[in-house]
Amino acid sequence: MPGQARVLSAGTSDVGRKRTHNEDHFALVEAEHLYLVADGMGGHSSGEVASQMAVATMSEFFQATSADPEATWPYKMDKTRGYEENRLVTGIKLANRRIFEAAQRESRLHGMGTTMVALLCARDQCLIGHVGDSRVYRLRGNTLEQLTEDHSLLNDYRKMKSMTQDEIDNFPHKNVIVRALGMKETVKVDAIMDTPQAGDIYMLCSDGLSGQMTGDEIRDLVTKHKDLKAASQALIDKANENGGPDNITVVLARWMGAS
Repeated sequence: MPGQARVLSAGTSDVGRKRTHNEDHFALVEAEHLYLVADGMGGHSSGEVASQMAVATMSEFFQATSADPEATWPYKMDKTRGYEENRLVTGIKLANRRIFEAAQRESRLHGMGTTMVALLCARDQCLIGHVGDSRVYRLRGNTLEQLTEDHSLLNDYRKMKSMTQDEIDNFPHKNVIVRALGMKETVKVDAIMDTPQAGDIYMLCSDGLSGQMTGDEIRDLVTKHKDLKAASQALIDKANENGGPDNITVVLARWMGAS
């Protein structure tokens, strides 16, 4: 069970320098070794509702299935996936359905949605589930690697054609995401399995951080600050220093090994 993993974690969120309210949410569900970041979208603060619903649904689902592993899930088990991977993907799909249904019921919430990145540390594996353009990175030694792939219009263009850095920097629809929770009744969830090594640090973040910092800046700050809370605050401060045009959220989780 996830309790066999040993993980240290910290997280923080900031409104940034240009926004009036924060539509990001995060959670550290320590008992389950589950770590979440959601970046909401939608007018009239409905993005804030969507991201909060996503994080709350995931947290509740994991707590419920931990107490009763045989509980009937709202989706059938995918036999090509392991138990914990099914659990992670199912939680995200359930969050999607709740957000979509709420948006259909209430006109003020119509069109709301949110990204979601989730890290589950179970036994000797770290499982990642994600939808949208929030990211998960892994810092191993002095090497920072992006583990997730953005579900964005920009990334789709980059895969279809070779783009120069100047074209990427000036792409007019950088903020358009092509997959998010709440957009449709069902959602495709990307799942990644990673085998951690002692000392690895996983970073979950909204694009308010990844869009304002280079990989080198992220690596250097996380390496410099051994305390995860101090490191997360340093990342927030740097993203704000670099402009802070969006809400900024970061969660850091250090793998200490399996007990």
